[in-house]
Amino acid sequence: MVMPTAGIPTLNQIVAHYENRDLPGLLPPTVEPTRAEREWSAAIAALGQLLQYLFSTPSTASPAGQCLGIVLAGPSPVLEQPQLLEQLHVGLFRPQPLEAIAIQQFQLPAAHAQSSSDFTPTSQDYPLVPHDLLVQEQFCLVLTPKLSLVLVLATDEQGQAAFRFSFSPEVIEHCWQGLRIRLHLTSPQLVPRLEQLVAQFPPAIPDERLTTAFTRQLLEHFPSIATPIPTIAAPIRKPSKSAVSCPAEADHAEMELLQALTHEIRTPLTTIRMWTRLLLKKRKTLSEDVAKRLESIDQECTDQINRMELIFRAAELETQAAEKCDRIQLIPLALQQVIQQHIPQWQKQAQRRRITLDIGLPSQLPAIVSHPALLAQVLSGLMERLTRSLPSGSAVQVNVTTAGNQLKLQFLSQDVVLSKSLKSLGQLLMFQPETGSLSLNLEVTKNLFQTLGGKLTVRQRSLQGEELTIFLPLDSYQMSA
Repeated sequence: MVMPTAGIPTLNQIVAHYENRDLPGLLPPTVEPTRAEREWSAAIAALGQLLQYLFSTPSTASPAGQCLGIVLAGPSPVLEQPQLLEQLHVGLFRPQPLEAIAIQQFQLPAAHAQSSSDFTPTSQDYPLVPHDLLVQEQFCLVLTPKLSLVLVLATDEQGQAAFRFSFSPEVIEHCWQGLRIRLHLTSPQLVPRLEQLVAQFPPAIPDERLTTAFTRQLLEHFPSIATPIPTIAAPIRKPSKSAVSCPAEADHAEMELLQALTHEIRTPLTTIRMWTRLLLKKRKTLSEDVAKRLESIDQECTDQINRMELIFRAAELETQAAEKCDRIQLIPLALQQVIQQHIPQWQKQAQRRRITLDIGLPSQLPAIVSHPALLAQVLSGLMERLTRSLPSGSAVQVNVTTAGNQLKLQFLSQDVVLSKSLKSLGQLLMFQPETGSLSLNLEVTKNLFQTLGGKLTVRQRSLQGEELTIFLPLDSYQMSA
Protein backbone atom coordinates (compact mmCIF):
# COMPACT_ATOMS: atom_id res chain seq x y z
CA MET A 1 0.00 0.00 0.00
CA VAL A 2 1.33 3.43 -0.99
CA MET A 3 1.10 5.91 1.88
CA PRO A 4 0.43 9.65 1.37
CA THR A 5 3.30 12.12 1.62
CA ALA A 6 1.30 15.08 2.92
CA GLY A 7 3.09 16.74 5.81
CA ILE A 8 6.57 15.69 4.74
CA PRO A 9 8.53 18.89 3.96
CA THR A 10 10.14 19.31 0.56
CA LEU A 11 13.85 20.01 0.26
CA ASN A 12 13.18 23.66 -0.55
CA GLN A 13 11.07 23.98 2.60
CA ILE A 14 13.82 22.40 4.69
CA VAL A 15 16.58 24.66 3.38
CA ALA A 16 14.34 27.76 3.61
CA HIS A 17 13.46 26.91 7.22
CA TYR A 18 17.09 26.87 8.28
CA GLU A 19 17.82 30.03 6.30
CA ASN A 20 15.02 31.87 8.14
CA ARG A 21 16.14 30.43 11.47
CA ASP A 22 19.85 31.18 11.17
CA LEU A 23 19.81 34.28 8.96
CA PRO A 24 16.34 35.85 9.25
CA GLY A 25 15.66 38.46 6.59
CA LEU A 26 19.15 38.25 5.10
CA LEU A 27 18.53 35.73 2.30
CA PRO A 28 15.28 36.61 0.50
CA PRO A 29 14.14 34.22 -2.25
CA THR A 30 14.86 35.04 -5.85
CA VAL A 31 11.62 36.31 -7.38
CA GLU A 32 12.69 36.30 -11.06
CA PRO A 33 12.24 32.77 -12.46
CA THR A 34 14.82 33.24 -15.21
CA ARG A 35 17.47 34.32 -12.73
CA ALA A 36 16.72 31.42 -10.41
CA GLU A 37 17.10 28.98 -13.31
CA ARG A 38 20.41 30.60 -14.26
CA GLU A 39 21.67 30.25 -10.71
CA TRP A 40 20.68 26.57 -10.72
CA SER A 41 22.44 25.92 -14.05
CA ALA A 42 25.57 27.73 -12.87
CA ALA A 43 25.59 25.77 -9.59
CA ILE A 44 25.28 22.43 -11.40
CA ALA A 45 28.19 23.37 -13.69
CA ALA A 46 30.25 24.45 -10.67
CA LEU A 47 29.43 21.22 -8.85
CA GLY A 48 30.59 19.12 -11.81
CA GLN A 49 33.92 20.92 -12.00
CA LEU A 50 34.48 20.72 -8.25
CA LEU A 51 33.77 16.98 -8.17
CA GLN A 52 36.08 16.41 -11.13
CA TYR A 53 38.84 18.24 -9.28
CA LEU A 54 38.26 16.34 -6.02
CA PHE A 55 38.19 12.93 -7.70
CA SER A 56 41.36 13.65 -9.67
CA THR A 57 43.50 14.64 -6.67
CA PRO A 58 45.73 11.90 -5.19
CA SER A 59 44.39 12.47 -1.67
CA THR A 60 40.82 11.79 -2.80
CA ALA A 61 41.26 9.21 -5.55
CA SER A 62 40.28 5.69 -4.54
CA PRO A 63 41.13 2.28 -5.98
CA ALA A 64 39.21 1.25 -9.06
CA GLY A 65 35.76 -0.13 -8.32
CA GLN A 66 35.22 1.85 -5.10
CA CYS A 67 32.32 4.24 -4.59
CA LEU A 68 33.48 7.83 -4.14
CA GLY A 69 30.14 9.36 -3.28
CA ILE A 70 26.38 9.61 -3.76
CA VAL A 71 24.29 12.03 -5.81
CA LEU A 72 20.52 12.01 -5.24
CA ALA A 73 18.65 14.23 -7.68
CA GLY A 74 15.24 14.81 -9.18
CA PRO A 75 13.32 14.87 -11.36
CA SER A 76 16.09 14.78 -14.02
CA PRO A 77 19.83 13.93 -13.90
CA VAL A 78 22.24 16.74 -13.08
CA LEU A 79 25.67 15.22 -13.82
CA GLU A 80 26.74 14.29 -17.33
CA GLN A 81 30.49 13.71 -17.05
CA PRO A 82 31.23 10.00 -17.64
CA GLN A 83 34.28 10.07 -15.37
CA LEU A 84 32.03 11.16 -12.48
CA LEU A 85 29.20 8.73 -13.19
CA GLU A 86 31.69 5.87 -13.15
CA GLN A 87 32.63 6.64 -9.54
CA LEU A 88 29.29 7.60 -8.01
CA HIS A 89 26.01 6.05 -7.01
CA VAL A 90 23.39 8.20 -8.74
CA GLY A 91 19.79 8.10 -7.53
CA LEU A 92 16.99 9.74 -9.47
CA PHE A 93 13.75 10.62 -7.65
CA ARG A 94 10.92 11.02 -10.15
CA PRO A 95 7.13 10.52 -10.10
CA GLN A 96 5.64 7.19 -11.12
CA PRO A 97 2.02 6.02 -11.38
CA LEU A 98 0.58 4.65 -8.14
CA GLU A 99 -0.10 1.30 -9.80
CA ALA A 100 3.56 0.90 -10.78
CA ILE A 101 4.73 1.85 -7.28
CA ALA A 102 2.35 -0.66 -5.70
CA ILE A 103 3.65 -3.46 -7.92
CA GLN A 104 7.30 -2.60 -7.16
CA GLN A 105 6.68 -2.91 -3.42
CA PHE A 106 6.13 -6.66 -3.87
CA GLN A 107 9.35 -7.13 -5.83
CA LEU A 108 12.50 -8.40 -4.14
CA PRO A 109 15.49 -6.03 -4.22
CA ALA A 110 18.43 -6.94 -6.42
CA ALA A 111 21.36 -8.61 -4.71
CA HIS A 112 24.28 -6.28 -3.92
CA ALA A 113 27.76 -6.92 -2.68
CA GLN A 114 28.21 -6.05 0.97
CA SER A 115 31.76 -4.82 0.56
CA SER A 116 32.30 -1.27 -0.70
CA SER A 117 35.32 -2.52 -2.62
CA ASP A 118 32.91 -4.48 -4.85
CA PHE A 119 31.06 -1.33 -5.86
CA THR A 120 29.98 -0.94 -9.46
CA PRO A 121 28.60 2.38 -10.76
CA THR A 122 24.81 2.39 -10.53
CA SER A 123 21.96 4.65 -11.56
CA GLN A 124 18.88 3.81 -9.52
CA ASP A 125 15.37 5.15 -9.98
CA TYR A 126 13.55 6.02 -6.74
CA PRO A 127 9.80 6.59 -7.23
CA LEU A 128 7.76 9.49 -5.92
CA VAL A 129 3.98 9.56 -5.78
CA PRO A 130 2.56 11.94 -8.44
CA HIS A 131 0.96 14.33 -5.93
CA ASP A 132 4.14 14.76 -3.84
CA LEU A 133 5.11 18.45 -3.80
CA LEU A 134 8.74 17.41 -4.22
CA VAL A 135 8.08 16.53 -7.88
CA GLN A 136 7.72 20.27 -8.54
CA GLU A 137 11.28 20.96 -7.37
CA GLN A 138 14.65 20.41 -9.00
CA PHE A 139 17.14 19.25 -6.41
CA CYS A 140 20.51 17.64 -5.93
CA LEU A 141 21.94 16.15 -2.74
CA VAL A 142 25.66 15.35 -2.83
CA LEU A 143 27.54 13.22 -0.30
CA THR A 144 31.29 12.59 -0.67
CA PRO A 145 34.16 12.26 1.82
CA LYS A 146 35.14 15.92 1.48
CA LEU A 147 32.04 17.63 0.07
CA SER A 148 28.41 17.57 1.20
CA LEU A 149 25.97 19.90 -0.50
CA VAL A 150 22.28 20.34 -1.29
CA LEU A 151 20.96 22.42 -4.20
CA VAL A 152 17.28 23.25 -4.77
CA LEU A 153 15.32 25.16 -7.42
CA ALA A 154 11.63 25.62 -6.56
CA THR A 155 8.56 27.83 -6.94
CA ASP A 156 6.25 28.58 -4.00
CA GLU A 157 2.46 28.99 -3.95
CA GLN A 158 2.81 32.68 -4.81
CA GLY A 159 4.73 31.83 -7.97
CA GLN A 160 8.04 33.12 -6.62
CA ALA A 161 11.06 31.19 -7.85
CA ALA A 162 13.97 30.50 -5.51
CA PHE A 163 17.35 28.84 -5.82
CA ARG A 164 18.92 27.75 -2.55
CA PHE A 165 21.95 25.77 -1.52
CA SER A 166 23.55 24.76 1.75
CA PHE A 167 26.72 23.11 3.02
CA SER A 168 25.34 22.77 6.57
CA PRO A 169 25.58 19.16 7.86
CA GLU A 170 22.35 19.69 9.82
CA VAL A 171 20.45 20.84 6.72
CA ILE A 172 21.88 18.05 4.57
CA GLU A 173 20.97 15.41 7.17
CA HIS A 174 17.37 16.66 7.30
CA CYS A 175 17.17 16.69 3.50
CA TRP A 176 18.41 13.09 3.38
CA GLN A 177 15.84 12.08 6.00
CA GLY A 178 13.11 13.72 3.93
CA LEU A 179 14.10 11.60 0.92
CA ARG A 180 14.51 8.49 3.08
CA ILE A 181 10.99 8.82 4.52
CA ARG A 182 9.53 9.18 1.04
CA LEU A 183 11.38 6.09 -0.13
CA HIS A 184 10.08 4.14 2.88
CA LEU A 185 6.55 4.97 1.73
CA THR A 186 7.00 4.16 -1.96
CA SER A 187 9.77 1.52 -2.18
CA PRO A 188 10.81 0.24 1.25
CA GLN A 189 12.71 -2.64 -0.39
CA LEU A 190 15.23 -0.10 -1.78
CA VAL A 191 15.92 1.63 1.54
CA PRO A 192 18.47 -0.76 3.15
CA ARG A 193 20.90 -0.61 0.23
CA LEU A 194 20.70 3.18 -0.01
CA GLU A 195 21.11 3.55 3.77
CA GLN A 196 24.22 1.37 3.56
CA LEU A 197 25.73 3.66 0.91
CA VAL A 198 24.77 6.90 2.68
CA ALA A 199 26.31 5.66 5.93
CA GLN A 200 29.71 5.71 4.22
CA PHE A 201 29.49 9.48 3.62
CA PRO A 202 28.08 11.24 6.69
CA PRO A 203 27.63 15.02 6.24
CA ALA A 204 30.60 16.87 7.69
CA ILE A 205 31.57 20.47 8.32
CA PRO A 206 32.83 21.69 4.93
CA ASP A 207 36.34 22.90 4.22
CA GLU A 208 36.06 26.65 3.63
CA ARG A 209 38.42 26.30 0.65
CA LEU A 210 35.86 24.06 -1.05
CA THR A 211 32.96 26.39 -0.34
CA THR A 212 35.01 29.29 -1.69
CA ALA A 213 35.96 27.32 -4.81
CA PHE A 214 32.31 26.36 -5.38
CA THR A 215 31.18 29.97 -5.05
CA ARG A 216 33.85 31.19 -7.46
CA GLN A 217 32.91 28.54 -10.02
CA LEU A 218 29.23 29.43 -9.63
CA LEU A 219 29.97 33.09 -10.32
CA GLU A 220 32.12 32.15 -13.30
CA HIS A 221 29.35 30.08 -14.87
CA PHE A 222 26.63 32.58 -13.99
CA PRO A 223 25.88 34.88 -16.96
CA SER A 224 25.25 38.57 -16.58
CA ILE A 225 22.28 39.21 -14.24
CA ALA A 226 22.06 42.95 -14.76
CA THR A 227 20.51 42.77 -18.23
CA PRO A 228 16.84 41.70 -18.29
CA ILE A 229 16.00 38.70 -20.44
CA PRO A 230 13.88 39.51 -23.50
CA THR A 231 10.45 37.86 -23.57
CA ILE A 232 10.59 35.26 -26.33
CA ALA A 233 6.81 35.08 -26.60
CA ALA A 234 6.40 38.80 -27.33
CA PRO A 235 4.12 39.69 -30.26
CA ILE A 236 5.84 40.20 -33.62
CA ARG A 237 5.93 43.80 -34.77
CA LYS A 238 7.88 45.95 -37.15
CA PRO A 239 11.19 47.16 -35.69
CA SER A 240 11.31 50.79 -34.71
CA LYS A 241 14.12 53.12 -35.66
CA SER A 242 15.49 52.96 -32.13
CA ALA A 243 15.56 49.17 -32.27
CA VAL A 244 17.39 49.19 -35.57
CA SER A 245 19.91 51.63 -34.19
CA CYS A 246 20.79 49.27 -31.31
CA PRO A 247 22.22 46.11 -32.87
CA ALA A 248 23.93 45.25 -29.59
CA GLU A 249 20.53 44.62 -27.98
CA ALA A 250 19.51 42.31 -30.82
CA ASP A 251 22.82 40.42 -30.52
CA HIS A 252 22.27 40.03 -26.79
CA ALA A 253 18.75 38.72 -27.38
CA GLU A 254 20.15 36.16 -29.82
CA MET A 255 22.68 34.96 -27.26
CA GLU A 256 20.00 34.61 -24.60
CA LEU A 257 17.80 32.64 -27.00
CA LEU A 258 20.70 30.32 -27.84
CA GLN A 259 21.37 29.70 -24.17
CA ALA A 260 17.72 28.86 -23.55
CA LEU A 261 17.50 26.54 -26.57
CA THR A 262 20.69 24.64 -25.78
CA HIS A 263 19.50 24.08 -22.21
CA GLU A 264 16.14 22.76 -23.44
CA ILE A 265 17.87 20.43 -25.91
CA ARG A 266 20.35 19.03 -23.38
CA THR A 267 17.76 18.14 -20.75
CA PRO A 268 15.82 15.45 -22.70
CA LEU A 269 19.01 14.13 -24.29
CA THR A 270 20.54 13.64 -20.85
CA THR A 271 17.49 11.65 -19.78
CA ILE A 272 17.62 9.51 -22.94
CA ARG A 273 21.31 8.82 -22.38
CA MET A 274 20.75 7.87 -18.76
CA TRP A 275 18.06 5.32 -19.70
CA THR A 276 20.24 3.98 -22.50
CA ARG A 277 23.13 3.40 -20.10
CA LEU A 278 20.80 1.70 -17.64
CA LEU A 279 19.78 -0.72 -20.40
CA LEU A 280 23.41 -1.29 -21.35
CA LYS A 281 24.17 -2.36 -17.78
CA LYS A 282 21.97 -5.40 -18.54
CA ARG A 283 24.07 -6.30 -21.56
CA LYS A 284 23.95 -10.01 -20.76
CA THR A 285 20.22 -10.04 -21.45
CA LEU A 286 20.55 -8.08 -24.72
CA SER A 287 21.33 -9.35 -28.18
CA GLU A 288 24.53 -8.10 -29.79
CA ASP A 289 22.58 -6.08 -32.36
CA VAL A 290 20.47 -4.33 -29.70
CA ALA A 291 23.58 -3.55 -27.60
CA LYS A 292 25.30 -1.97 -30.62
CA ARG A 293 22.25 0.17 -31.35
CA LEU A 294 22.07 1.31 -27.74
CA GLU A 295 25.77 2.20 -27.81
CA SER A 296 25.13 4.22 -30.96
CA ILE A 297 22.28 6.09 -29.24
CA ASP A 298 24.50 6.75 -26.23
CA GLN A 299 27.29 8.12 -28.44
CA GLU A 300 24.98 10.34 -30.48
CA CYS A 301 23.40 11.75 -27.32
CA THR A 302 26.83 12.41 -25.83
CA ASP A 303 28.03 14.19 -28.99
CA GLN A 304 24.93 16.35 -29.12
CA ILE A 305 25.09 17.18 -25.40
CA ASN A 306 28.75 18.19 -25.73
CA ARG A 307 27.92 20.30 -28.79
CA MET A 308 25.10 22.09 -26.95
CA GLU A 309 27.31 22.65 -23.90
CA LEU A 310 29.96 24.30 -26.05
CA ILE A 311 27.41 26.53 -27.81
CA PHE A 312 25.91 27.45 -24.43
CA ARG A 313 29.35 28.32 -23.05
CA ALA A 314 30.24 30.37 -26.12
CA ALA A 315 26.98 32.31 -25.95
CA GLU A 316 27.56 32.88 -22.24
CA LEU A 317 31.03 34.31 -22.81
CA GLU A 318 29.89 36.45 -25.73
CA THR A 319 27.26 38.15 -23.54
CA GLN A 320 29.69 38.94 -20.76
CA ALA A 321 31.62 42.17 -20.57
CA ALA A 322 35.41 42.16 -20.95
CA GLU A 323 35.98 42.46 -17.22
CA LYS A 324 33.67 39.52 -16.64
CA CYS A 325 35.63 37.32 -19.06
CA ASP A 326 38.79 38.13 -17.16
CA ARG A 327 37.34 36.19 -14.20
CA ILE A 328 38.03 32.91 -15.97
CA GLN A 329 40.84 31.42 -13.93
CA LEU A 330 43.71 29.98 -15.95
CA ILE A 331 45.74 27.36 -14.14
CA PRO A 332 48.73 25.14 -14.99
CA LEU A 333 47.67 21.84 -16.52
CA ALA A 334 49.06 18.94 -18.54
CA LEU A 335 47.80 19.17 -22.13
CA GLN A 336 49.07 15.64 -22.69
CA GLN A 337 46.57 14.33 -20.14
CA VAL A 338 43.70 16.35 -21.67
CA ILE A 339 44.43 14.96 -25.14
CA GLN A 340 44.87 11.38 -23.96
CA GLN A 341 41.54 11.50 -22.12
CA HIS A 342 39.74 12.56 -25.32
CA ILE A 343 41.56 10.41 -27.89
CA PRO A 344 39.00 7.55 -27.59
CA GLN A 345 36.12 9.98 -28.17
CA TRP A 346 37.87 11.60 -31.15
CA GLN A 347 38.70 8.21 -32.64
CA LYS A 348 35.07 7.14 -32.41
CA GLN A 349 33.93 10.34 -34.10
CA ALA A 350 36.41 9.82 -36.92
CA GLN A 351 35.60 6.12 -37.36
CA ARG A 352 31.87 6.78 -37.65
CA ARG A 353 32.63 9.06 -40.59
CA ARG A 354 35.29 6.73 -42.01
CA ILE A 355 38.06 9.24 -41.43
CA THR A 356 41.58 8.24 -40.44
CA LEU A 357 42.85 10.08 -37.37
CA ASP A 358 46.58 10.07 -36.62
CA ILE A 359 47.67 11.79 -33.40
CA GLY A 360 51.38 12.40 -32.90
CA LEU A 361 51.79 12.98 -29.18
CA PRO A 362 55.32 13.24 -27.71
CA SER A 363 56.07 11.20 -24.60
CA GLN A 364 56.79 14.36 -22.61
CA LEU A 365 55.14 17.75 -22.93
CA PRO A 366 55.60 20.87 -20.79
CA ALA A 367 52.64 22.14 -18.77
CA ILE A 368 50.50 24.93 -20.19
CA VAL A 369 48.30 27.58 -18.58
CA SER A 370 44.62 27.37 -19.48
CA HIS A 371 41.13 26.47 -18.23
CA PRO A 372 40.91 22.63 -18.23
CA ALA A 373 37.16 22.15 -18.70
CA LEU A 374 36.70 24.86 -21.34
CA LEU A 375 39.85 23.84 -23.21
CA ALA A 376 38.64 20.23 -23.43
CA GLN A 377 35.26 21.42 -24.73
CA VAL A 378 36.76 23.71 -27.38
CA LEU A 379 39.27 21.12 -28.60
CA SER A 380 36.55 18.48 -28.90
CA GLY A 381 34.31 20.95 -30.73
CA LEU A 382 37.12 21.81 -33.13
CA MET A 383 37.84 18.14 -33.80
CA GLU A 384 34.16 17.43 -34.43
CA ARG A 385 33.85 20.39 -36.78
CA LEU A 386 36.85 19.16 -38.75
CA THR A 387 35.77 15.51 -39.02
CA ARG A 388 32.18 16.39 -39.93
CA SER A 389 33.30 18.75 -42.68
CA LEU A 390 35.51 16.20 -44.44
CA PRO A 391 34.35 13.67 -47.04
CA SER A 392 34.44 9.96 -46.17
CA GLY A 393 37.90 8.41 -46.59
CA SER A 394 39.81 11.55 -45.61
CA ALA A 395 42.62 11.75 -43.06
CA VAL A 396 43.41 14.12 -40.20
CA GLN A 397 46.88 14.51 -38.70
CA VAL A 398 47.32 16.01 -35.20
CA ASN A 399 50.80 17.20 -34.20
CA VAL A 400 51.97 18.70 -30.92
CA THR A 401 55.28 20.59 -30.63
CA THR A 402 56.77 23.48 -28.69
CA ALA A 403 57.34 26.88 -30.28
CA GLY A 404 59.28 29.20 -28.00
CA ASN A 405 57.18 29.98 -24.91
CA GLN A 406 54.09 28.39 -26.46
CA LEU A 407 52.80 24.93 -27.20
CA LYS A 408 51.80 24.41 -30.84
CA LEU A 409 48.89 22.09 -31.61
CA GLN A 410 48.13 21.49 -35.29
CA PHE A 411 45.15 19.83 -36.98
CA LEU A 412 45.93 19.03 -40.63
CA SER A 413 43.25 17.66 -42.96
CA GLN A 414 44.51 15.65 -45.92
CA ASP A 415 41.54 16.49 -48.10
CA VAL A 416 39.58 19.54 -49.20
CA VAL A 417 37.22 20.67 -46.44
CA LEU A 418 33.59 21.24 -47.40
CA SER A 419 33.73 24.69 -45.81
CA LYS A 420 32.46 26.52 -48.88
CA SER A 421 29.00 25.09 -48.27
CA LEU A 422 28.84 26.37 -44.67
CA LYS A 423 26.11 28.93 -44.06
CA SER A 424 26.11 31.49 -41.30
CA LEU A 425 23.36 31.30 -38.67
CA GLY A 426 23.37 34.45 -36.57
CA GLN A 427 26.38 35.66 -34.66
CA LEU A 428 27.73 32.32 -33.40
CA LEU A 429 26.80 29.36 -35.56
CA MET A 430 27.53 27.80 -38.93
CA PHE A 431 25.24 25.30 -40.66
CA GLN A 432 26.40 22.61 -43.08
CA PRO A 433 23.59 21.52 -45.44
CA GLU A 434 25.31 18.27 -46.50
CA THR A 435 25.42 16.87 -42.96
CA GLY A 436 22.83 19.01 -41.18
CA SER A 437 25.38 19.82 -38.48
CA LEU A 438 25.78 22.98 -36.41
CA SER A 439 29.11 24.32 -35.23
CA LEU A 440 30.60 27.50 -33.85
CA ASN A 441 31.96 29.81 -36.51
CA LEU A 442 35.70 30.35 -36.60
CA GLU A 443 35.59 33.88 -35.21
CA VAL A 444 33.78 32.72 -32.08
CA THR A 445 36.17 29.78 -31.78
CA LYS A 446 39.10 32.18 -32.05
CA ASN A 447 37.56 34.30 -29.28
CA LEU A 448 37.28 31.21 -27.08
CA PHE A 449 40.95 30.38 -27.53
CA GLN A 450 41.82 33.99 -26.78
CA THR A 451 39.82 33.70 -23.55
CA LEU A 452 41.89 30.61 -22.79
CA GLY A 453 45.08 32.62 -23.17
CA GLY A 454 45.88 31.13 -26.58
CA LYS A 455 45.44 31.79 -30.27
CA LEU A 456 43.90 29.97 -33.25
CA THR A 457 45.00 30.46 -36.84
CA VAL A 458 43.38 28.91 -39.93
CA ARG A 459 45.08 28.42 -43.27
CA GLN A 460 43.50 26.98 -46.40
CA ARG A 461 46.03 24.95 -48.35
CA SER A 462 45.28 24.79 -52.05
CA LEU A 463 43.97 21.33 -53.00
CA GLN A 464 45.41 19.94 -49.75
CA GLY A 465 42.88 20.80 -47.08
CA GLU A 466 42.77 22.96 -44.00
CA GLU A 467 45.42 23.69 -41.39
CA LEU A 468 44.26 24.70 -37.91
CA THR A 469 47.05 25.81 -35.58
CA ILE A 470 46.53 26.47 -31.88
CA PHE A 471 49.09 28.25 -29.72
CA LEU A 472 48.78 27.83 -25.96
CA PRO A 473 51.02 29.57 -23.37
CA LEU A 474 53.47 27.44 -21.42
CA ASP A 475 53.52 27.51 -17.64
CA SER A 476 56.04 30.27 -16.87
CA TYR A 477 56.77 28.83 -13.42
CA GLN A 478 57.77 25.48 -14.91
CA MET A 479 59.88 27.23 -17.55
CA SER A 480 61.80 29.20 -14.94
CA ALA A 481 62.29 26.14 -12.72
